[in-house]
Amino acid sequence: MFIRTTLTAIVTAVALLTATGCAVTRGQETVGAYVDDTTITTQVKARYVESRDVAATSIRVETLNGTVMISGFAKNAMEKSEAERIARNVNGVRSVRNDIVVRP
Repeated sequence: MFIRTTLTAIVTAVALLTATGCAVTRGQETVGAYVDDTTITTQVKARYVESRDVAATSIRVETLNGTVMISGFAKNAMEKSEAERIARNVNGVRSVRNDIVVRP
């Protein structure tokens, strides 16, 4: 009986810890929103890698609730505007905050 009770308590504790492991982070309302934001970020980064006009390694991409924030450094104003254009054209993007700085 003691072993059964202890085993049940351990299984219950593991189940509770596992369930809370899926907790939503970064202030989003649902796990689905987090997955959507991750997908958007991945798509923006992939398009930067494909682009000849944007240095993908110089630009950081973060997404929260469909709002994409791009930051980093660009060689010129054209690269900065192209990075924003690419981000805006990804499905699911609600808005883009462009904090890219053009190097002097």
